[in-house]
Amino acid sequence: MLRTLQHPARLVPLAFLLAIALGTVLLMLPVSRSGEGAASFLTALFTATSAVCVTGLIVVDTPVYWSVFGQVVILVLFQVGGFGIMTGATLLGLLVSRRLQLSTRLLAQAETRGLALGDIAAVLRLVLLVTITVELAVAAILTLRLRLGHGQGWGEAVWNGLYHAMSAFNNAGFSTFSDSVMGFALDPLILAPIMIAASIGGIGFPVLHELRQMPRQAARWSVHTKATLLGSAVLLLGGAVAVLAYEWGNPSTLGPFDPAGKLLGAVFHSVATRSMGFNAVDVGQMRPETISITYGLMLIGGGSAGTAGGIKVTTFLVLCFVVWAEIRGEPDVTAFGRRIPRGVQRQALTVLLLAVGTLAIATLVLLSVSTLPLEVVLFEAISAFATVGLSTGFTDDLPPAGQTVLIVLMFLGRVGTITVATGLALRSRQRPYRYPEERPIVG
Repeated sequence: MLRTLQHPARLVPLAFLLAIALGTVLLMLPVSRSGEGAASFLTALFTATSAVCVTGLIVVDTPVYWSVFGQVVILVLFQVGGFGIMTGATLLGLLVSRRLQLSTRLLAQAETRGLALGDIAAVLRLVLLVTITVELAVAAILTLRLRLGHGQGWGEAVWNGLYHAMSAFNNAGFSTFSDSVMGFALDPLILAPIMIAASIGGIGFPVLHELRQMPRQAARWSVHTKATLLGSAVLLLGGAVAVLAYEWGNPSTLGPFDPAGKLLGAVFHSVATRSMGFNAVDVGQMRPETISITYGLMLIGGGSAGTAGGIKVTTFLVLCFVVWAEIRGEPDVTAFGRRIPRGVQRQALTVLLLAVGTLAIATLVLLSVSTLPLEVVLFEAISAFATVGLSTGFTDDLPPAGQTVLIVLMFLGRVGTITVATGLALRSRQRPYRYPEERPIVG
């Protein structure tokens, strides 16, 4: 039993489950609720799962339903979840002992998705440095803007600034405002720092580690870093252009804004769909075309080993490289002058198929237990699985069975379908033989 629990693929999901359980208990305390009585078990469980899995979906109005104590609990939960439970535990061990044992490095490697063992200690130090620096810097900017530009008192400005800075960096999507950041839709000094924090947290710490080591040597960057940066830039630009094209004249979203406001709103939504979860306009009022584009952006998500969710940018690009190589009839899949191993191709395909299969089953169940239309149900399912947190406003309309489905999706999306599948496997073994090869007809 002890040997089973020491396996990283099993320990990571268990650690997240433990954090969710603890958060649920704390949120069920009467002190966590602003009104009379205590939160129900399902409400506390949903909120704790959403926080630990840095999703941001809610079934109650955060600043109204939860007390200051409850909001602090939520903040701690999404900080722990975004930081990575295994990463945080490893960092504590590093700070105490000044060294990392092999077993501890393996745990961190499971959380950071395949870094070389020799890089783990350096990356974990970078995690701590970047987290503290970005969150404090963005909190300071937001605090000053809220105090000087929006008339909030210093205490209120500090609280709101720090909360949104931490929530943005962790791509958590939780807000101390009932309308998220819609009240600041035309304020670039609020939206820009939030976007920067979310982008830094969501790009992935391995990329930040490499950029720190070789900031001006792009030719020496790894395929992972190049793919992540290229994919993120293309998705950000493409998403913003698409939102501008479809929402330019929508009177319920970007229509009333001037050109600069429209551009700001489009860029913000493009960033938000990649896992940030804040919304500056009413997502439920967007055109069907924009919603459809949002599906894809949410599912792809951000960079690996960061605070963003989704199947990850590199997974998407690897599959694009596979398709391109097959179309050209090339025997090898290449990218940036390097050959992509077959194992990586299989892993990318597995991630995509598991994600699509999970979403298909979840969507079918949600349609069975609710009366919501397909486009709404699919949006909520993808948002939960990709740990985005955007909503068309119908999350709290789902029955308990539907909210339970979203809880499972948020957990699977944060921990990872492959990690869960590996953790559930009783054992793995290498066959001492290979079957004869035969080619089925494809297409």
